[in-house]
Amino acid sequence: MKSHLICISTSLLFLGSARAESLPPSIPLWPAGAPGSEARKDEPEVMDKSNITNVHQPSLTPFIPDGDKSTGTAVIICPGGGHSKLCVGHEGFALGEWFQNQGIAAFVLRYRLSKEPGSTYTLEGHAMDDTRRAIRLVRSRAKEWSIKPDRVGILGFSAGGELAAYSAMWPKAGSPEADDVIERQDSRPDFQGLIYPGKSGTFTAEKGMPPVFIACGYGDRPDIAEGMASLYLKYKAAGVKAELHIYSNAGHGFGYRPGTTTAAGAWVDRFKEWLVDSGLL
Repeated sequence: MKSHLICISTSLLFLGSARAESLPPSIPLWPAGAPGSEARKDEPEVMDKSNITNVHQPSLTPFIPDGDKSTGTAVIICPGGGHSKLCVGHEGFALGEWFQNQGIAAFVLRYRLSKEPGSTYTLEGHAMDDTRRAIRLVRSRAKEWSIKPDRVGILGFSAGGELAAYSAMWPKAGSPEADDVIERQDSRPDFQGLIYPGKSGTFTAEKGMPPVFIACGYGDRPDIAEGMASLYLKYKAAGVKAELHIYSNAGHGFGYRPGTTTAAGAWVDRFKEWLVDSGLL
């Protein structure tokens, strides 16, 4: 945990109105080390401006609203970065603070990176293990954080959007007899937010999957700008509730930047409205 705090404190520019020294301490997903990374769990992460690399101890940074302001809804945020870095500025901590101010508990996930130079990790294996574990951890502490365990969702940007989509596609049930109380929890998210996710051609939709909010830019690369339209139709055909926003004057990576006055910059308001309309907030 100490290494996470040291790295974060090296930058003050990427947090929106929050300052680095005010960030909550991160919570390791596996205190003894993530499976397959135990020997490297104490290696410090590397911060370059608002990007984090060298993640070997995956963790959550929690943004918990005060109890009297809590809505009971929680969202895990998966920053993008092409699986080679984590863009925790406009796709992480600033958004976590915004959710917190709306009474929504938010948790920024630092997952292992499968395309970082020299990485031995895989997206479908290690990164997805981190994603499922994050959902389980939040559910396991729902009472402590004034969260309703059936209102735990996930939202991801770009590469992180892949993890969000796959968590809904490939959930794993909990193990009721597990010694680890976290592993007793189900990893299925109750809702999903896909913000210009990559690899949409690999996404599938089946009846019973959690509802989905999708946002992207008209100017994004075709596999995303056009892929999101196709993905919406997949969900529609499967009977999965879906909402799609394609912003005509946006490209890739608009993320969340406090103070932005563009239509794409206000997607967070549309997302909150969608939660309300969906009975999730």
